[in-house]
Amino acid sequence: MIVSAYQPYFAPFPGFFYKALRSDVLVVMDSVQFPQGTTWLTRNRFKNHQGTLWMTVPVWKKGLGRQNINEVRICHEGQWKRKHLESLKTAYVKAPFFTDHTAFLENVFSEEHEKLADSNIAIIKYVLDQLEIPAEVVLLSDLDIKEKEPRLTTEICRKLGASRFIAQRGARQHLDEASLRNAGIEPVFFAPPSPVYPQLWGTFIPNLSVFDLLFTCGPQARAIIEGE
Repeated sequence: MIVSAYQPYFAPFPGFFYKALRSDVLVVMDSVQFPQGTTWLTRNRFKNHQGTLWMTVPVWKKGLGRQNINEVRICHEGQWKRKHLESLKTAYVKAPFFTDHTAFLENVFSEEHEKLADSNIAIIKYVLDQLEIPAEVVLLSDLDIKEKEPRLTTEICRKLGASRFIAQRGARQHLDEASLRNAGIEPVFFAPPSPVYPQLWGTFIPNLSVFDLLFTCGPQARAIIEGE
C-alpha cells in the first residue's frame, strides 16, 4: 500500500493531485498545528485579465492562541464570498468548462461550512472525484495517533499498513527515513511536474489552483496532470 500525506490546502495546485494519483491512501493532516503566518490553507492563486488573481478565505485567529487546523473557523462576516464568486465568474466566463463547476463553487462560497478544514476537504474530495482519482482519503484526526514528527509519519504508515510513503523531495529534510525503513516502509521522493496547458488571459502562469486547469481543460485535466 502506498500512502501520502498533505495538509488540507485551499483549492490546491495540480501537484497535490499528482501525488494523490500515485497513492492508495491520501492522509489529510487536519489535526496538526495551523501556521501562524501566511499559508496555502487559506489562499490560492487563480487568473484574470490582470494576471494572478489571489483569493483568501478569512479565518478567526485573534486571541485564540495556537489552533489545530481542524479547529480554525471561517469568518463569514462581510462580502468576501460574493466578491470571490463574482471574480471567478468574471475571470472564467469564457472558459469552456467553467459552468460545469458553478453549482459547486456557489456552495463553496456559502455558509455551509463553519470550519476551514471541512470546506477545504470538501473541495479536495470534489476535485478527486472530477479527476477520477480513486485514492482513499483518511483524516489524521481519525487515526488516534499521539506521536509528533519526526515519528508521526512512521506511525501513520504503520497504522495504515503502508509499504511505501511518497513525498516531495523538499520534505526529505523533515522526515525520519531511518524510522520509516526500520518499520519496513520505503520512503519514495519525487518532484511533481508543473503541467503546461491552455490558459485564458495571455502568458501562462504555472501552479495555479487546480480549478484553473479544470475550467479550461475539463475532461483532459487528469491526463495533463499525469503528463500524458
